[in-house]
Amino acid sequence: MNSESYPEIPSSREDDLHNIEFMEDADLVLFMAGNQFMVMEELIGEFQRLYPEVRKIFYETLPPGLELKQILAGGALFRGRVITGSPDVYTSVTEDAMLELKQRGFIKEYYPYLHNRIVLLVPKGNPAGIKTVADLGRDEVRISQPGAMENITHYILDMYEKVGGKELVKRIMEDKRAEGTTILTVVHHRETPLRLMKGTVDVGPVWATEAEHAKSQGLAVEVIEPGSDFDQRDRVTYYITVLKNAPNPANAQKFVDFIMSDTAQGIYEKYGFVPLKK
Repeated sequence: MNSESYPEIPSSREDDLHNIEFMEDADLVLFMAGNQFMVMEELIGEFQRLYPEVRKIFYETLPPGLELKQILAGGALFRGRVITGSPDVYTSVTEDAMLELKQRGFIKEYYPYLHNRIVLLVPKGNPAGIKTVADLGRDEVRISQPGAMENITHYILDMYEKVGGKELVKRIMEDKRAEGTTILTVVHHRETPLRLMKGTVDVGPVWATEAEHAKSQGLAVEVIEPGSDFDQRDRVTYYITVLKNAPNPANAQKFVDFIMSDTAQGIYEKYGFVPLKK
């Protein structure tokens, strides 16, 4: 395929391309939904302890929508370089991505393996006085809002609609964007905390796990809970699949089996995720 049709990975996203030196001869290539970034080092460390023969692992922690585009296009551009479009394993936070891959013949089957929920992240002291999701519709409140390629966006919009109907969705996603008080992200789990620390936004909807990670890093942030009726905890499901053209199918299956294991589920739970069995 002509490289002009490849999606482009933002040049600032080097932190989401791990062990890129192994890209051409990896024993395992993983496209992991980016909001798992805080878990990956421990997860892969434990996986390699169990399977020491899988030595070279290249993995991405980009938005799964961007990773999906990469798979469909057969590659992506990063700083003028073509990045592989042939992962062994892909994970997503919407079933739609899996259904598209299955319909197009890229995969045979996929499995649910994890849950999460949405919270609102604000600076320490909550200077804008955010109390509920409805407060995001206020004129003066500046929102760091995940963009279209982020799986979380699907669930955030549903949360907005449950709280304030289509009027609140339009207010936040159209009116406030035009006014400059809804500011879209490309990779929200890195951009939103940075914006909050710089004082350029007042609030950002994030995964609960990302809020826990921000606090564990010593960032001066607080969490506003939308409430169990709105935080999507019963809807947010992560899915995993092995690609039909996986370069390392045996190692890919080892990784999927590992992800489903009590060991991996326990690691996820430690970081604030909700295991599949709960």
